[in-house]
Amino acid sequence: MRDVRTDVREHYARAAGAKGTGCGCSGDRKQTRSCCGPSLSQSERVGYGRAELAAVPEEADLGLGCGNPTALAGLQAGETIVDLGSGGGIDCFLAARRVGPTGRVIGVDMTPEMIDRARAAAARGEYGNVEFRLGEIESLPVADGTADAVISNCVINLSPDKPRVFREAFRVLKPGGRLQVSDIVLRGELPGKLRKRVELWAGCLAGAMQEQDYLAAICAAGFTGAAVVSARSAGGLLGAEEAADLAAAAPDLSSEELRRLGGMVVSVEVKATKPVGGV
Repeated sequence: MRDVRTDVREHYARAAGAKGTGCGCSGDRKQTRSCCGPSLSQSERVGYGRAELAAVPEEADLGLGCGNPTALAGLQAGETIVDLGSGGGIDCFLAARRVGPTGRVIGVDMTPEMIDRARAAAARGEYGNVEFRLGEIESLPVADGTADAVISNCVINLSPDKPRVFREAFRVLKPGGRLQVSDIVLRGELPGKLRKRVELWAGCLAGAMQEQDYLAAICAAGFTGAAVVSARSAGGLLGAEEAADLAAAAPDLSSEELRRLGGMVVSVEVKATKPVGGV
């Protein structure tokens, strides 16, 4: 049986070579579709401003996110930031602008093609305070107590071991450090047949946890103050092609059941803090 990580890695290797994708679906930077819904600009629709997008390398914006974690993370000059599942590097480059030349940003991704793409963008943009490391978010290639903030954008939901991801985030944070992630969670039980679809796993749906379980896993890792600071329906905005994909994956579900299924999928911004006494 193939490992989920292998399937996801191969999926995003293809995305890294494409002009642009949205949560694993085909498209381009200007016209993107995804599990998060259709839009003329996927990245703008999930929370990025036009000025932000204009300030980062174009190749960094693959439309793969479901939010904008840098907007709510309170990043300050001189801080060190770790981005879990950094992809093409969009959030790293935005974070780099916020922490400035005295700060540092470390992007971690398990897909070599994504790392190559992000490193090339960093070199062309002369981002001297950004580096990209190849590794899995369940075993971060980052030393203990390195980061002032850990961010992530629609990636943790793809991990087959989310509690371990949160433990790793806790480990690499300094005491008092912040966790700020954008992700997809569920408010209702996803039919098992949909969880078996690798396309949907890599497209944000099948790997998602129940919202309360997601927050519980963060707390179990040692964080305090874990909370959803904003939420919006993601599945309710599925386009015609995504609805057709879902219908094909579950042909015995009625149209009404499929609509309810779409309403279960929620895009959230989640924050938490590593206690000052945390080790």
